Amino acid sequence: MTAIPVVRTLNTMVNNQRRITAVFAALADPTRRRILVRLANSGEGPVTELARPFRVSLPAISRHLRVLERARLIDRRREGRVHMIRVRPAGFQQARDWIAQFAAGWDFSFDALDELLKEEKEGRRKDEVRR
Repeated sequence: MTAIPVVRTLNTMVNNQRRITAVFAALADPTRRRILVRLANSGEGPVTELARPFRVSLPAISRHLRVLERARLIDRRREGRVHMIRVRPAGFQQARDWIAQFAAGWDFSFDALDELLKEEKEGRRKDEVRR
């Protein structure tokens, strides 16, 4: 009976890792990052307007948008034939949480190193005073 909660937890962890990987993969491309910046500054907009400043084809922009959509970083809705795109801020939360966990670990490691260096320095001073 305890195997089911363990399996659910494992599945949740694997799915979270897949989502985080998808977010970082989507953010790895500079064109996709620029698309997100444009959307963050302008709010919602049609694909054609969003594609205007980029020196790539409309199909290439559509492929970038699909990657962002699969990573759950944007939402798409249709108004007739026009596809409207907007940033989905909640899509960034798991990546933020993941980064925060590592940052906390790094802070702890740096604090521990700082404390160790202080202790070592104080130990040297005591040895110098004894001599």
